[in-house]
Amino acid sequence: MLPSRLLCNSRSAPHRQRNAFHTLLASVQPQKPPGSFPSFIALRTPPIARFSTSALPSKAARITPSDSIHFASPLPRLTPFAIVRAPVQRSLFSTKPGSAIKPAPDAATTATKDIAEGALKKKKLKNTISDARRLLSLARPEAKSITAAIALLIISSAITMSVPFSMGKIIDIVTNPSTTTFMGLTLPQFFMILSGVFVAGALANTGRVVIFRVAGERIIQRLRNDLYKAILRQDMAFFDANRSGDLISRLTNDTNVVGKSLTQNISDGLRSLATTSVGLTMMVFISPKLTAIMMAIVPPVAFCAVFYGRYVRELSRKTQTALGEITKVAEERLTNIRTVQAFAKEDIELERYSLTVKDVFNLAKKEAYASGLFFGGAGLSGNLVVLAVLGYGGHMVMEGVITVGELASFLLYTAYVGGSMAGLTSFYSEVMKGIGAGGRLFELLDRKTSIPTDTGIILPNAYGKITFHNVSFAYPARKQSNIFGNLSLSVEPGTIVAVCGQSGSGKSTIGSLLLRFYDPAQGSILINGTDIRDLNLKWWREQIGLVSQEPVLFAGTIAENISYGRAGATVDRIREAAIKANCQGFIDAFPDKYDTFVGERGISLSGGQKQRIAIARALLKDPSILILDEATSALDANSLYIHLLSNQLHLSLPAQRLRIRSPRSGRPRAPNGWPDGVHDCTPDFNDPHRERDCVY
Repeated sequence: MLPSRLLCNSRSAPHRQRNAFHTLLASVQPQKPPGSFPSFIALRTPPIARFSTSALPSKAARITPSDSIHFASPLPRLTPFAIVRAPVQRSLFSTKPGSAIKPAPDAATTATKDIAEGALKKKKLKNTISDARRLLSLARPEAKSITAAIALLIISSAITMSVPFSMGKIIDIVTNPSTTTFMGLTLPQFFMILSGVFVAGALANTGRVVIFRVAGERIIQRLRNDLYKAILRQDMAFFDANRSGDLISRLTNDTNVVGKSLTQNISDGLRSLATTSVGLTMMVFISPKLTAIMMAIVPPVAFCAVFYGRYVRELSRKTQTALGEITKVAEERLTNIRTVQAFAKEDIELERYSLTVKDVFNLAKKEAYASGLFFGGAGLSGNLVVLAVLGYGGHMVMEGVITVGELASFLLYTAYVGGSMAGLTSFYSEVMKGIGAGGRLFELLDRKTSIPTDTGIILPNAYGKITFHNVSFAYPARKQSNIFGNLSLSVEPGTIVAVCGQSGSGKSTIGSLLLRFYDPAQGSILINGTDIRDLNLKWWREQIGLVSQEPVLFAGTIAENISYGRAGATVDRIREAAIKANCQGFIDAFPDKYDTFVGERGISLSGGQKQRIAIARALLKDPSILILDEATSALDANSLYIHLLSNQLHLSLPAQRLRIRSPRSGRPRAPNGWPDGVHDCTPDFNDPHRERDCVY
């Protein structure tokens, strides 16, 4: 079926209002016959074209394909604000401007503040416990591997803790000539058996490290996949509010911290716990009195460790946030390096980056001071306790209460336990770091998108009437500025609809709403009478093709970018789409043809080449609805590119096609070459009182 009418608006505005464009909307027949075409929405900005800047009508207006659609709402205005200079206040007790005596809070205010602080502390403790449980739940799929690693850890720890006891017995044998054997073994035999035991311990320790590390990498892999999946399913308002650099930092830095805290850190923590437990047991077995002296250090060190861990947890959260800021700054500036260099802003960007790096450095310096103070104090306390144990233990040796070998064993166990207690403290601080980083990840994992992607109905097809019914919308980031209100628009099957209006009047927003990047604040959008909010979002978007104002290509080959429109597309289908979009000429000029690497965001291609590849990608998708948002703005209509592209689109869409003239002419026109009975149309944009409809 041929289109009934090409709709455009040709009323001019004052000479200075040059930034107007028209948008083409279309849909197709309810039943798609062989060789039929998708409907399409195209946006175009001819700078010479001038349109009225009058505001939208207050009442809802239904616009059909037989009417001229005119969008000309003015650009949103900034909210006025005032700068108020506060008067200088002085008091008898201060010469600083603005200083004044603050009244002392009364008892009720203080009590209320204390209650609020207590409730906040309880909430933080509850959140910490909850986050710790969730961190452990992440390791549940690795339960078998972790169990095997723990078994190897017990073996290696038991063998390690046998060393002090064995050393003590060897010393007793050497220092006592009357004793030549131990457990029926001579000294050389005992050495050989002990060496074999040490080899077994080394093998067990190796297995422990390998299993824990591999399990940790699997946890990180799953966590990154789950996090990336959660990010991809978020609505567009989420991406408007969160910069990509921060999301990348969470995917990389935060997941790495969480993964290590669950595996490598737990491995070291369990080893320290086992060493401490066995060491204390053996110390009590050797001498309860010496053990009591050594244990005097535990309560103060444990008390300090709790506060140290909490402080490190807060620093970890701040550090991860600062690292995210570094990633944001670097990612944004390096992506737009050409703009940075074009404006000679390298020094300014270096200073900006240096400031963000300095923030991380300051946080790391605080952690270094805290760690140095804590571990230095703990080490000093441990050394003083060792001196006390050595002094009192020497006195016990002289009295014959214990032997020299037993004292040596006790001192070795003391060293082992001291190191393990430091390891437990480090384990606690690393767990707090993991909880701090995990909290940032759980914020993303727990966030529910306002536009679910995996629910809703699937229609037999997406061909039919598209209706915008009393639609009002404002972007979530600036809800106070309405893009449009009470918009009613009907797009009949088999028609092309042009929407014209000033920059910022909401033309591109129509495409965003149709794709459900956002949902309207009021009103509804229907396809064949069904609200698109009731449809399965993934299926609905598969029915729509989009070529945006700024075509985005991925860092891959030309073939990979074109085939992005249809998974598993053959080489012939890719080549056919490229020919339809008039890409074949410049692709054949490249040495690698379709395997040419286009660079990040297609940086190695010109604007026109990127647009044609984007059009080929949309055509390969074979959509039911095609949205062309300034799809040929980078093409020179005075050259043959626009004409060739129109001809190829005519072959692709035999029942309907559109050619758009050069932006400098500002004249959208239907091309010659339509089937019999179709006539050309050239609206006169220079005549402010003339308006022509194009009837086919």
